This record gives sequence, structure tokens and C-alpha cells, in this order.
Amino acid sequence: MVATTIPAQPVYTQYDWAKQVKEFDETKAGVKGLVDAGVKKLPEFFVHPPESLENPPPESPLELPTVDFTGVEFDGARRREVVEGIRAAASQWGFFRMVNHGVPSGVMEAMLEAVRRFHEQRREDKMEYYSGDSRQRVRLNSNVPPREFDAASWRDILTCIFNDDYLDPQAIPHVCRKEVQEYVKCMIKLRETMAELLSEALGLSSDYLSRIECMKSEALASLYYPICPEPHLTLGTPKHSDTTFLTLLLQDHIGGLQILHKNQWVDVPPVPGALIANIGDLMQIISNDKFVSVEHRVLAQPIGPRVSVACFFSPSSKAAAKPFGPIKELLSEESPAIYREFLCYEYFTYYKTKGQDVNSALPHFKL
Repeated sequence: MVATTIPAQPVYTQYDWAKQVKEFDETKAGVKGLVDAGVKKLPEFFVHPPESLENPPPESPLELPTVDFTGVEFDGARRREVVEGIRAAASQWGFFRMVNHGVPSGVMEAMLEAVRRFHEQRREDKMEYYSGDSRQRVRLNSNVPPREFDAASWRDILTCIFNDDYLDPQAIPHVCRKEVQEYVKCMIKLRETMAELLSEALGLSSDYLSRIECMKSEALASLYYPICPEPHLTLGTPKHSDTTFLTLLLQDHIGGLQILHKNQWVDVPPVPGALIANIGDLMQIISNDKFVSVEHRVLAQPIGPRVSVACFFSPSSKAAAKPFGPIKELLSEESPAIYREFLCYEYFTYYKTKGQDVNSALPHFKL
């Protein structure tokens, strides 16, 4: 990784944060609209504090673990090798690259192109989906923070929520409907495989995570990061850990994803045909810290645009109504519970209300 020299932050005069955000939202054009309008200077509410933009090179070259899924469908030494690779990566890194995972390259390429096609439509063709209401199962927004003076992210997101694996196809924008449906089918199939392998990596029966339905709903976030005129002042996605159980990420060739490993930012460059898996906070909790959820971010880019698709797995409606806490089978006198039990909505609510004051809600739920 090459060290990034951050130019001095400009000195902005006092500005009306709420007014700027309101005017931006009312255009329903997102960040893409700013770029289309030829913006050369970032609106103030996109500027992040200097400490969040620091990007020193790692002390030594670090490479994200890669797990090859070839032969995982068969019991035996090969499957045990895959399980051990996942266990090591999930416990030490919280992230790993997946190759030969079974999702056809044509499906992945078509999904990336569909995301690009949706976001690059005319504003008038996509503004009906623009909403700040998180209850909408299909919505477009730019993730403008709800709290005054929190910094916005240089990206637009189309989110499709599949509760209990279902979303009315007619609700999905026609321009990407076919590709979204096909991609989600592949994600559900891969999720079942991942549930088995993660269960085995924890030393549990292979059907354990499937039985507790902790990954039975999907939020498909189709992210578009336009070219940024001042990438040294903002972020595509600020530092955070994922709140859910598991995330599977597809990214194009542009790059920009970084993970925080041993207090060093490590680049996660794209590899053709690969997917990225990362452990979420809720998986760290139920595994009683046997697996780790780590902070990560996306740098704004002077090139692009960058396109990625994140599939976030969360509990089924039935499971979400029950308390979650460390898996009892993983506890002992030598390994007591680290976290208390709680309902998922309590976790998500806490995380959202804290905004950028908290990168992870895990400490709040420790015993």
C-alpha cells in the first residue's frame, strides 16, 4: 500500500448543515446528481474529520486470507481443510476472500452491470425510489446521516430487502429486476453452504446456524461510488463494522475497500471471480468472540465510478422476535458468556442512534 499524504483541510465558514442536507435530499438525485452537475468542490456536509481519513501504510505487507471452496460439497479431508480455513480467517481476520464458491461469473458480471445501469439512469427514471424511510423494502438513498454535523458518504445505494427470503418482484426496479432475482437466488444457495461451514468451524453440528434461522433474510445493497473531485476530504463508506451476522460482497475492478487488521489499514484489492465474506457483529456475539467482526471502510476515488453489491444476512421474522446471545454449547467455566441476551431490534436501534460516535455497538452489550 502506498502512503497517502492528506492535503491540509480547507477552512470552511459556518454553514447551515440542515439546510444543505435538505436541499441535497430534495433533488432526489444523490451523489451521482452532484457529479452530473459538474461539482468541483465538495458540499461541507461530505467533509470528514482529518483523523478518519488517515491512511498510513502497513508496517509489513499483509494479504487477506483466501479460501478455495473446491470440493466442499463432499465430506472428507477437503471439506475439513475448507472448514479450518474459514475458522482461522473468521477468528483472526473476520474477513476472507472466497474463490470457486459456485456463483457463476456470468451472474456476478450481470449483477454489477445491472447496478451500474440503474444508477446511471436519468434522475427522472429513478427518483420514485428515492427515500429516507428505512421501512421501505426497496429504496434509493445516499445514506445522509440523520444527526446534525455527522459527515455524509460519497455514494448512492439501492437497497432491496428480502424478508424471510421474499420480496415482491414487481417492487424491484425493472431495469435490474432480472439480475437482482438471479443474484439473490445464488446468495441464498451460498448462504446455506456458509451456514454449514461456519457451524462446523465453531465445532457445532452442520445444521446449527440454519436451525436458529439467524441468516434467513437478506438486504441487498447495490452501491455506486461516483468519481470524487476531492477524495482526500471524504470517504465512500466511513469506518464501521457490520451489524448483521454475515456479509457477502461482490466488487468491481476499481478497488478502495480496506479492513482494519492489527490497527493497520489493509487494502482488499478486487480479484476476478472472487467474493468477500465478512463476519458481522451479531455473529461475533453468538460465537462468544470465537469469530470477530472487524471495522472496514471504502476510500473515495478520483477514478471510477466504483460498483459493489453487499448482501447482508439477518434473522428470519420468527428468530428476530427471540433473544440472541452467546450459543450455549460454546460456553463453559473456562469460556463464560461475554455478552448479555437482547433482541435484534435493540441492537440495531442502539447502533443507529449513536451514529458516527460509535463504530461498533459490541461493547454496549457486553456483560
